[in-house]
Amino acid sequence: MVAVGLGGPGIGFASAPGGVVERIRAAVHGRGGEAAGQLALITVLYLAYRVGRMFTADDTVRAFGNAHTILGVEDHLGLPEETTLQSLFVGQDWLAVPANFYYATAHFTVAVGVLLWLWVFRPEHYRWTRNLMVALTGTALVVHVLMPLAPPRMLPEYGFVDLAAVHGQSVYGPVESGGLSNQFAAMPSLHVGWALLLAFAGVAATRSAWRWLLLAHPVLTVLVVVGTGNHYWLDAIVAVALLAWAALLHPVVVPATATAWGRMGPVPAR
Repeated sequence: MVAVGLGGPGIGFASAPGGVVERIRAAVHGRGGEAAGQLALITVLYLAYRVGRMFTADDTVRAFGNAHTILGVEDHLGLPEETTLQSLFVGQDWLAVPANFYYATAHFTVAVGVLLWLWVFRPEHYRWTRNLMVALTGTALVVHVLMPLAPPRMLPEYGFVDLAAVHGQSVYGPVESGGLSNQFAAMPSLHVGWALLLAFAGVAATRSAWRWLLLAHPVLTVLVVVGTGNHYWLDAIVAVALLAWAALLHPVVVPATATAWGRMGPVPAR
Protein backbone atom coordinates (compact mmCIF):
# COMPACT_ATOMS: atom_id res chain seq x y z
CA MET A 1 0.00 0.00 0.00
CA VAL A 2 1.26 3.51 -0.77
CA ALA A 3 0.55 6.28 1.72
CA VAL A 4 1.85 9.69 2.65
CA GLY A 5 5.15 9.27 4.47
CA LEU A 6 4.20 11.11 7.67
CA GLY A 7 6.54 9.15 9.85
CA GLY A 8 9.65 9.10 7.71
CA PRO A 9 12.35 11.71 7.17
CA GLY A 10 10.38 13.50 4.46
CA ILE A 11 6.87 14.56 3.62
CA GLY A 12 6.77 12.85 0.27
CA PHE A 13 5.08 9.60 -0.63
CA ALA A 14 6.54 6.44 0.78
CA SER A 15 5.66 2.79 1.10
CA ALA A 16 3.63 2.20 4.24
CA PRO A 17 2.51 -1.44 4.48
CA GLY A 18 0.36 -0.78 7.52
CA GLY A 19 -1.20 2.38 6.15
CA VAL A 20 -1.47 5.81 7.70
CA VAL A 21 -3.86 4.75 10.46
CA GLU A 22 -1.55 1.96 11.57
CA ARG A 23 1.44 4.29 11.60
CA ILE A 24 -0.43 6.82 13.75
CA ARG A 25 -1.53 4.06 16.12
CA ALA A 26 2.04 2.83 16.44
CA ALA A 27 3.38 6.36 17.00
CA VAL A 28 0.98 7.16 19.85
CA HIS A 29 0.94 3.72 21.47
CA GLY A 30 1.62 3.99 25.19
CA ARG A 31 1.62 7.80 25.15
CA GLY A 32 -1.88 8.39 26.53
CA GLY A 33 -0.64 9.94 29.76
CA GLU A 34 1.73 12.17 27.83
CA ALA A 35 -1.10 13.32 25.58
CA ALA A 36 -3.33 14.13 28.55
CA GLY A 37 -0.51 16.09 30.16
CA GLN A 38 0.16 18.11 27.04
CA LEU A 39 -3.53 18.85 26.54
CA ALA A 40 -3.88 19.99 30.15
CA LEU A 41 -0.78 22.18 29.88
CA ILE A 42 -1.93 23.84 26.66
CA THR A 43 -5.44 24.38 28.05
CA VAL A 44 -4.19 26.04 31.23
CA LEU A 45 -1.78 28.25 29.34
CA TYR A 46 -4.45 29.26 26.83
CA LEU A 47 -6.96 30.17 29.55
CA ALA A 48 -4.30 32.14 31.44
CA TYR A 49 -3.44 34.02 28.26
CA ARG A 50 -7.09 34.85 27.55
CA VAL A 51 -7.64 36.11 31.09
CA GLY A 52 -4.42 38.13 31.03
CA ARG A 53 -5.37 39.87 27.80
CA MET A 54 -8.56 41.21 29.36
CA PHE A 55 -6.66 43.48 31.77
CA THR A 56 -6.39 46.20 29.11
CA ALA A 57 -9.44 45.37 27.01
CA ASP A 58 -11.08 48.70 27.88
CA ASP A 59 -7.98 50.90 28.00
CA THR A 60 -9.14 52.96 25.03
CA VAL A 61 -7.21 56.16 25.71
CA ARG A 62 -3.80 54.51 25.95
CA ALA A 63 -4.56 52.14 23.07
CA PHE A 64 -5.29 54.95 20.61
CA GLY A 65 -2.47 57.10 21.96
CA ASN A 66 -0.03 54.25 21.37
CA ALA A 67 -1.44 53.77 17.87
CA HIS A 68 -0.59 57.35 16.95
CA THR A 69 2.88 56.86 18.47
CA ILE A 70 3.47 53.68 16.46
CA LEU A 71 2.60 55.43 13.22
CA GLY A 72 5.00 58.21 14.11
CA VAL A 73 7.81 55.75 14.88
CA GLU A 74 7.22 53.91 11.60
CA ASP A 75 7.36 57.20 9.72
CA HIS A 76 10.62 58.09 11.48
CA LEU A 77 12.08 54.69 10.56
CA GLY A 78 11.03 55.12 6.94
CA LEU A 79 8.77 52.07 6.89
CA PRO A 80 6.21 51.95 4.07
CA GLU A 81 2.67 52.99 4.91
CA GLU A 82 0.30 50.14 5.68
CA THR A 83 -2.37 51.82 3.58
CA THR A 84 -0.22 51.27 0.49
CA LEU A 85 -0.48 47.52 0.94
CA GLN A 86 -4.11 47.67 2.01
CA SER A 87 -5.03 49.57 -1.14
CA LEU A 88 -4.37 46.32 -3.04
CA PHE A 89 -7.21 44.65 -1.08
CA VAL A 90 -9.74 47.46 -0.88
CA GLY A 91 -12.40 47.04 -3.54
CA GLN A 92 -10.95 43.69 -4.61
CA ASP A 93 -13.36 41.14 -3.19
CA TRP A 94 -11.43 38.23 -4.70
CA LEU A 95 -8.45 39.23 -2.52
CA ALA A 96 -10.14 40.74 0.53
CA VAL A 97 -12.55 37.90 1.29
CA PRO A 98 -9.90 35.11 1.23
CA ALA A 99 -7.54 37.36 3.22
CA ASN A 100 -10.15 37.90 5.93
CA PHE A 101 -10.86 34.17 6.02
CA TYR A 102 -7.15 33.38 6.29
CA TYR A 103 -6.74 35.85 9.14
CA ALA A 104 -9.70 34.43 11.04
CA THR A 105 -8.95 30.72 10.60
CA ALA A 106 -5.31 29.95 9.76
CA HIS A 107 -3.84 31.23 13.04
CA PHE A 108 -5.23 28.45 15.22
CA THR A 109 -5.91 25.71 12.68
CA VAL A 110 -2.33 25.70 11.37
CA ALA A 111 -0.97 25.82 14.92
CA VAL A 112 -3.10 22.89 16.08
CA GLY A 113 -2.33 20.87 12.95
CA VAL A 114 1.43 21.39 13.09
CA LEU A 115 1.71 20.83 16.85
CA LEU A 116 -0.35 17.65 16.63
CA TRP A 117 1.72 16.34 13.74
CA LEU A 118 4.96 17.15 15.55
CA TRP A 119 3.79 15.49 18.77
CA VAL A 120 2.79 12.31 16.97
CA PHE A 121 5.66 11.92 14.50
CA ARG A 122 8.41 14.34 15.56
CA PRO A 123 8.24 14.56 19.38
CA GLU A 124 11.80 15.83 19.64
CA HIS A 125 10.81 18.82 17.51
CA TYR A 126 7.45 19.24 19.21
CA ARG A 127 9.14 19.85 22.54
CA TRP A 128 11.19 22.89 21.53
CA THR A 129 8.40 24.21 19.29
CA ARG A 130 6.00 24.10 22.22
CA ASN A 131 8.50 25.77 24.53
CA LEU A 132 9.19 28.61 22.10
CA MET A 133 5.48 29.12 21.49
CA VAL A 134 4.88 29.37 25.25
CA ALA A 135 7.77 31.81 25.66
CA LEU A 136 6.67 33.96 22.73
CA THR A 137 3.03 34.02 23.81
CA GLY A 138 3.89 34.78 27.43
CA THR A 139 6.18 37.63 26.46
CA ALA A 140 3.55 38.96 24.08
CA LEU A 141 1.02 38.96 26.91
CA VAL A 142 3.32 41.18 28.98
CA VAL A 143 3.61 43.59 26.04
CA HIS A 144 -0.18 43.54 25.58
CA VAL A 145 -0.62 44.64 29.19
CA LEU A 146 2.14 47.25 29.18
CA MET A 147 1.30 48.63 25.76
CA PRO A 148 -2.34 48.32 24.68
CA LEU A 149 -2.53 49.19 21.01
CA ALA A 150 -5.47 49.91 18.75
CA PRO A 151 -5.08 48.15 15.37
CA PRO A 152 -4.99 50.14 12.10
CA ARG A 153 -8.58 49.19 11.22
CA MET A 154 -9.72 51.44 14.08
CA LEU A 155 -8.06 54.51 12.56
CA PRO A 156 -10.17 55.48 9.52
CA GLU A 157 -8.84 59.06 9.77
CA TYR A 158 -5.50 57.69 8.49
CA GLY A 159 -7.15 56.01 5.54
CA PHE A 160 -7.39 52.52 7.05
CA VAL A 161 -10.36 50.27 6.25
CA ASP A 162 -11.73 47.47 8.42
CA LEU A 163 -11.98 44.95 5.61
CA ALA A 164 -13.49 42.22 7.78
CA ALA A 165 -16.32 44.54 8.83
CA VAL A 166 -16.88 45.63 5.23
CA HIS A 167 -17.35 42.03 4.08
CA GLY A 168 -19.21 40.83 7.17
CA GLN A 169 -16.36 38.56 8.28
CA SER A 170 -15.29 40.32 11.47
CA VAL A 171 -14.47 38.05 14.40
CA TYR A 172 -14.36 40.95 16.85
CA GLY A 173 -17.45 43.14 16.56
CA PRO A 174 -17.66 46.72 17.84
CA VAL A 175 -15.11 47.77 20.45
CA GLU A 176 -17.85 48.81 22.85
CA SER A 177 -19.56 45.43 22.64
CA GLY A 178 -17.21 43.91 25.23
CA GLY A 179 -16.89 40.14 25.06
CA LEU A 180 -13.84 37.95 25.51
CA SER A 181 -11.65 39.55 22.85
CA ASN A 182 -9.13 42.27 23.61
CA GLN A 183 -9.03 44.28 20.42
CA PHE A 184 -6.19 46.42 21.81
CA ALA A 185 -3.64 43.57 21.73
CA ALA A 186 -2.13 44.35 18.34
CA MET A 187 1.47 44.58 19.59
CA PRO A 188 3.12 42.21 18.90
CA SER A 189 1.45 40.16 16.16
CA LEU A 190 1.20 36.59 17.40
CA HIS A 191 -0.24 35.72 13.99
CA VAL A 192 3.17 36.49 12.52
CA GLY A 193 5.22 35.07 15.40
CA TRP A 194 3.40 31.76 15.46
CA ALA A 195 3.41 31.45 11.67
CA LEU A 196 7.19 31.93 11.51
CA LEU A 197 7.83 29.49 14.36
CA LEU A 198 5.59 26.79 12.89
CA ALA A 199 7.16 27.19 9.46
CA PHE A 200 10.66 26.82 10.90
CA ALA A 201 9.53 23.79 12.90
CA GLY A 202 8.17 22.16 9.77
CA VAL A 203 11.37 22.86 7.86
CA ALA A 204 13.52 21.49 10.72
CA ALA A 205 11.40 18.37 11.20
CA THR A 206 11.30 17.24 7.57
CA ARG A 207 13.73 16.50 4.79
CA SER A 208 11.60 16.94 1.70
CA ALA A 209 12.87 19.37 -0.90
CA TRP A 210 9.39 20.94 -0.79
CA ARG A 211 9.64 21.81 2.89
CA TRP A 212 10.90 25.33 2.14
CA LEU A 213 7.48 26.16 0.74
CA LEU A 214 6.31 26.19 4.36
CA LEU A 215 7.95 29.60 4.68
CA ALA A 216 5.19 30.95 2.46
CA HIS A 217 2.89 30.75 5.49
CA PRO A 218 4.60 33.51 7.52
CA VAL A 219 5.11 35.65 4.42
CA LEU A 220 1.43 35.33 3.51
CA THR A 221 0.48 35.98 7.13
CA VAL A 222 2.38 39.28 7.18
CA LEU A 223 0.67 40.41 3.99
CA VAL A 224 -2.74 39.38 5.33
CA VAL A 225 -2.53 40.92 8.81
CA VAL A 226 -1.28 44.24 7.42
CA GLY A 227 -3.46 44.21 4.31
CA THR A 228 -6.65 43.59 6.29
CA GLY A 229 -5.86 46.43 8.69
CA ASN A 230 -5.30 44.26 11.76
CA HIS A 231 -1.62 44.99 12.37
CA TYR A 232 1.15 47.51 11.77
CA TRP A 233 4.54 46.64 10.29
CA LEU A 234 6.09 47.12 13.73
CA ASP A 235 3.73 44.52 15.21
CA ALA A 236 5.26 41.93 12.89
CA ILE A 237 8.83 43.14 13.41
CA VAL A 238 8.55 43.00 17.20
CA ALA A 239 7.03 39.51 17.03
CA VAL A 240 9.98 38.26 14.98
CA ALA A 241 12.43 39.91 17.40
CA LEU A 242 10.74 38.30 20.41
CA LEU A 243 10.79 34.90 18.72
CA ALA A 244 14.51 35.29 17.97
CA TRP A 245 15.14 36.26 21.60
CA ALA A 246 13.23 33.21 22.84
CA ALA A 247 15.14 30.93 20.46
CA LEU A 248 18.48 32.24 21.68
CA LEU A 249 17.57 31.76 25.35
CA HIS A 250 15.88 28.39 24.96
CA PRO A 251 19.02 26.18 25.00
CA VAL A 252 20.19 28.03 28.10
CA VAL A 253 16.91 27.87 30.02
CA VAL A 254 15.92 24.40 28.81
CA PRO A 255 19.01 22.39 27.85
CA ALA A 256 18.62 19.38 25.59
CA THR A 257 19.07 17.01 28.56
CA ALA A 258 16.32 18.61 30.66
CA THR A 259 13.17 16.59 31.29
CA ALA A 260 11.33 18.94 33.67
CA TRP A 261 9.26 20.27 30.77
CA GLY A 262 8.20 16.77 29.81
CA ARG A 263 10.09 14.05 28.00
CA MET A 264 8.50 13.30 24.65
CA GLY A 265 8.14 9.58 24.09
CA PRO A 266 10.17 7.98 21.30
CA VAL A 267 8.52 7.31 17.97
CA PRO A 268 8.59 3.58 17.18
CA ALA A 269 11.05 2.67 14.41
CA ARG A 270 9.56 2.10 10.99
